[in-house]
Amino acid sequence: MDGLFTEIQDLNIGKVKRNERLSQHTTMKIGGPADIFIEPASLENIQKVMTFLKEWQIPWRAIGRGSNLLVSDKGIEGVVIKLSSGLDHLTINDSKITVGGGHSLVSLSTLISKKGLSGLEFASGIPGSVGGAVYMNAGAHGSDISKILTKAHILFDDGSMEWLSNDEMEFTYRTSVLQKKRPGIVLEAEFQLTKGDKTAIVSQMQKNKDYRKQTQPWNFPCAGSIFRNPLPNYAGKLIEDAGLKGFQMGGAKISEMHGNFIVNAGNATAKDVLDLIQYIKDTILNLYGIKMETEVEIIGRA
Repeated sequence: MDGLFTEIQDLNIGKVKRNERLSQHTTMKIGGPADIFIEPASLENIQKVMTFLKEWQIPWRAIGRGSNLLVSDKGIEGVVIKLSSGLDHLTINDSKITVGGGHSLVSLSTLISKKGLSGLEFASGIPGSVGGAVYMNAGAHGSDISKILTKAHILFDDGSMEWLSNDEMEFTYRTSVLQKKRPGIVLEAEFQLTKGDKTAIVSQMQKNKDYRKQTQPWNFPCAGSIFRNPLPNYAGKLIEDAGLKGFQMGGAKISEMHGNFIVNAGNATAKDVLDLIQYIKDTILNLYGIKMETEVEIIGRA
């Protein structure tokens, strides 16, 4: 691994670190080390990295702001690529915008609202990156990424890049083609927004933010919704009805504000969270006959 680390450093593509603890890069503050951790400084540099990794057949994983991830206590094998300040560009052309995958979704929605553009109000409280939001078709308040995305610039694991249309992204509930068939990194996204009344847009965004603050435990380290809603039921309601709010295993605790959130109540490990997830699954299946599926992405060494 020492030789590989040196060769990647020699590519001069941005920040490169050894054994970087991923607990520093996830909103749940959980996660072991990445063998090699890279923050590419530009689009060109990330493509250079991917070509190198493909040539040497090195396993890799991309992350954004770490808001929908549970990383193993044993960390991640190979290379972790974080999209951050090197890929947070933004271009506004009338009501159409092109934005880098590393851009904060919250700050993007705030900035866009002040320009009187509507369509991203739902994202005002989603603490992830644009790339991560596109990857998982993030949504809230009755809308999601699929409603506004026109195309996405994807870097595939062979180093090739391609713009995929909305249809080609094959969006479904909290899922895209990137999870199912074609693993890749969202480098950029193009969104078609609509012009509207700035005051009304900002007001709606504030209402959405206030609602999240009142109903979700963002004052604790967490990863967002743990389970997908088993429609027509709602995960949080099922967990609450089962009397599980506040239940704790190790440092992992089911939020007392919202049943579908597990918080790091203090030095929680990934194992604590996984044990609690399994306990919830077993309880809901036994009580209601409903099989719960995780929305949070669980990654890393077993």
